[in-house]
Amino acid sequence: METDKKNAREVYGDIIDREHYADPNRPRMSRSNRAAQFSPFAALTGYGDLIGEAARQTSERIELDDSRKEALGRRVDALLRMASAPQAELTYFVRDDKKTGGAYETAVGRIVGFDALSRAVRLDTGLTLQLDDLVEVRAACFDW
Repeated sequence: METDKKNAREVYGDIIDREHYADPNRPRMSRSNRAAQFSPFAALTGYGDLIGEAARQTSERIELDDSRKEALGRRVDALLRMASAPQAELTYFVRDDKKTGGAYETAVGRIVGFDALSRAVRLDTGLTLQLDDLVEVRAACFDW
């Protein structure tokens, strides 16, 4: 027990003042790389992801009135009835899987089909959009 209480200078006196050995053939590791070796032991693993997710903004869904829904339906119907469907821009709401709200996205393509049962339009790009998620349908043929 007495030997355990000796000071460091007595125990390690023969090596304590020696210069640190550095291999001349190997470059020194950067501090960030040295720190990265211990990252699996970080107590707050995933905390940064949680903070980023909490800070991410979402939009509230716009509820359209019946007249606006009817107008969008007429535009979709008009594009479907045209012999050569023109290119259209469809703005629609995408629900967020992780938090309330979502985001609005715009798809560009030609409407090639409508499923009345599921109330969904199909674009030539392969994308299928629910009619209830649409908030705007734009096409050159409507700009008069």
